[in-house]
Amino acid sequence: MNHYETVFILTPVLSDDQTKETVAKFKKVLSDNGAEMLNEEAWGLKKMAYAIQKKSTGFYFLFEFKAEPSVVDKLETSFRREEKVIRFMTVKLDKYAVAYAEKRRVKYAKKEEA
Repeated sequence: MNHYETVFILTPVLSDDQTKETVAKFKKVLSDNGAEMLNEEAWGLKKMAYAIQKKSTGFYFLFEFKAEPSVVDKLETSFRREEKVIRFMTVKLDKYAVAYAEKRRVKYAKKEEA
């Protein structure tokens, strides 16, 4: 199993319920295909560097997970089918990126506690 990190942007016109529902749908795709979720972060509404589909902001989310390469294909297919997703990117992490992600996860957990 490989370590992966996926960042995706949802359209800013969604309500909180719609956003949570969409994120849960993608988590379900991962869990149904045997992926192990390591971390999930909601970065919130952020301004984008350039307009995409005439939108200058979007809801950013990060998934960090362990999975087989075939699972990534299924996840990206579900991203393409969902019209609420503006952009997405999945990256396979090497050993150095995995160590960095682990440090970031600990830092994020401490931030959540405070």
